[in-house]
Amino acid sequence: MLDLLIIGAGPAGISAAYEAKKAGLDYVVIEKGLIGNTIYNYPVGLTVFSTTNELEFIEGDLKPAREKPTREELLSYYVRFVLDNELNVRTEVTVLGVGRVEFAKSDVCKEIAYRVVTDKGFFDAKNVLFAIGAMDHPRKLNVPGEDLPKVHDHFRETYPWVKKHAMIVGGGNSAGEAALFLAQEGAETTLAIFRSDWENNDPKQGCIKYWVKQPLEEELKEHCLKLFFLGKVIEIREREVELESESGERVVIPNDVVFVLIGSDADLTMLKDLGVATEQGKYGEVPIYDPETFETNISGIYVAGHFTNHRHIKPAIDAPKVLIPKLAEKLNGKKAEA
Repeated sequence: MLDLLIIGAGPAGISAAYEAKKAGLDYVVIEKGLIGNTIYNYPVGLTVFSTTNELEFIEGDLKPAREKPTREELLSYYVRFVLDNELNVRTEVTVLGVGRVEFAKSDVCKEIAYRVVTDKGFFDAKNVLFAIGAMDHPRKLNVPGEDLPKVHDHFRETYPWVKKHAMIVGGGNSAGEAALFLAQEGAETTLAIFRSDWENNDPKQGCIKYWVKQPLEEELKEHCLKLFFLGKVIEIREREVELESESGERVVIPNDVVFVLIGSDADLTMLKDLGVATEQGKYGEVPIYDPETFETNISGIYVAGHFTNHRHIKPAIDAPKVLIPKLAEKLNGKKAEA
């Protein structure tokens, strides 16, 4: 019987494992992909827009060559942190379901715990922390042609699309970075974006950050990038895309590849199946949780990262620093009672 099972080996899951080990908890992290899987899926060669103090587990640990780390530097840091601290992380283990189970503490007392069933067997734990990212559940346009092989919901690299017609649909930093990478490396690039997203300069509203937008504006001046103020996407076809402008005009643009980068949402199915209540948060539907303990309305079920109202890496790392000591105190109190 584990004290804690952590689902997800991203920044929140690694931080939780580190804190759990320091607190002397019996824990395990299970991850269906790789350590830092969300970071692994960032574009190759990307410079991460956060500064080191927002990305590291211990102050001063992350030492990039420049002010901000690349994807590769950050991924290497997370992997090395797990290995150097001998954290109990098991990769390529997929969770199939989480259910309640009862264990007899005595002839008259039963204890509720959780059985986490995976494709490699099952684990029993007194507490479960959901620290899964959202990239596996990207939002869709729901338009004809979105299922064509040339349509992608992740952007990895530019070089297959040199001298080809590429379109990015989206208004956030990921869309802006993809458009910049493609335009700079020789793709005929169109960024299809709502005017409000382009003109919005408030970083808290999810707009394209200034250090991406400024070089985008330079590419526009050089005619390497085209900007299309979007009303809606009408249809994606084999060799073209039909769009409607903000003024209602229909336009057909030649096209070889489309990247739909309009955000993603955490999959709440397993949490809902456990009875966890949800509400509309800042970024969409989220579990209802105690902001002090990160525990949901179901005792022993905790959330962090994309399952909260805090979607950036720093609050994902910080949450377990609060959560784990309180959980350890709770567990120690139960042991004392027993």
